[in-house]
Amino acid sequence: MKTFDVPVHYRSPLITAIKNQRRKEDKLKKDFSPTILDIGSLEVILARHFGFCYGVENAIEIAFRAVTENPGKRIFLLSEMIHNPQVNADLIAEGVQFIMDTYGRQLISWDELSSDDIVIIPAFGTTLEIEELLKEKHIEPTKYDTTCPFVEKVWNRSEKIGKEGYTIVVHGKPRHEETRATFSHSKAHTPTVVVKDMEQAQRLAQYITGREKPEHFYEEFEGQYSKGFNVATDLGRIGVVNQTTMLASDTQGIADYLKQVMIAHFQLDDTSVKERFADTRDTLCYATNDNQTAVSGMLEQKADIALVIGGYNSSNTSHLVELCEEKLPTYFINHEQCLVDQEQIRHYDLHERKEKVTAGFLPAGRPLKVLITSGASCPDALVERVVERLSQLTGNAEKLVEVKDQLEGRS
Repeated sequence: MKTFDVPVHYRSPLITAIKNQRRKEDKLKKDFSPTILDIGSLEVILARHFGFCYGVENAIEIAFRAVTENPGKRIFLLSEMIHNPQVNADLIAEGVQFIMDTYGRQLISWDELSSDDIVIIPAFGTTLEIEELLKEKHIEPTKYDTTCPFVEKVWNRSEKIGKEGYTIVVHGKPRHEETRATFSHSKAHTPTVVVKDMEQAQRLAQYITGREKPEHFYEEFEGQYSKGFNVATDLGRIGVVNQTTMLASDTQGIADYLKQVMIAHFQLDDTSVKERFADTRDTLCYATNDNQTAVSGMLEQKADIALVIGGYNSSNTSHLVELCEEKLPTYFINHEQCLVDQEQIRHYDLHERKEKVTAGFLPAGRPLKVLITSGASCPDALVERVVERLSQLTGNAEKLVEVKDQLEGRS
């Protein structure tokens, strides 16, 4: 497996030791049971898979290489490279400037860029329109392109089935960088529409079956369909791809639902279904899948609370939060200082879309059992610091040192 040159302060001796041990014991990655750390009166239950994925490490290596290789030059990122505040802050500290925010709002005018500038493409990729704009300014967009290979896989699959005459249905958040990029690449080859959830997929089905008037589509899906989209002709053959950080089960559910709609409406059998519906299961990201499945395995353990660590605007992290919330009190935090003291925790509420402080978050009973996972853009060092903070708050700091010595000595 390829290794990347990632800044050492993102690494964690404790988490590296745990992950290495699990890899030795489970080379085929079929065991999704968690790792349990016995830290005195604290029991930490770590998900089998969490933290930096292949695409994120690749992006970090390329971005910091761009800084190293271009002393004295202005270096820009199109937008946040990944949705992690620490990594983006580190790049800003190196002098990197952001051209747009995470929603595509302009922070620096394109007119300010020149051919001498360096522009880094974020891990989410970018639109064909922005690539063309950079080329017009004689800035080569592929020189420091950190686009995740699994995002590119979705683009390639969309292009292939688009050329075969299928319309692409993208399951994703319409304003997310990756969805905007995938939409741009897909619509270059075929009619494309974005659905954000099952509810929108069910609404789309009304247009597929003709139960809803075509003219209503353009208002209902405003900003989510390609130019020239024809409801009457473009929904007869479809394929579903996804923003890779969505819940894999949600994407599969939407694909299965729309497949059944096509089968029923066009009266298809097993041999003819592919005439109307393309098989795109291979576009689901392995890391997203593994992290979500690992959370399901972790949730089989009895616990008091769950902590999910990551950037508040991270899509893949928010879905891990949603999974945990179904089973027990869950707190979405972005660093160890969110654990204010034994009584208070500062965390992000997905439903109210704001950070809040909750009192009495630590149950009185002991041993305290805490589930912990993190998003794909969260450094392992941050997970270790959260474990350390928990140990301090529960009076188990010395016991954690013993656990670390034992694990790191075994790796």
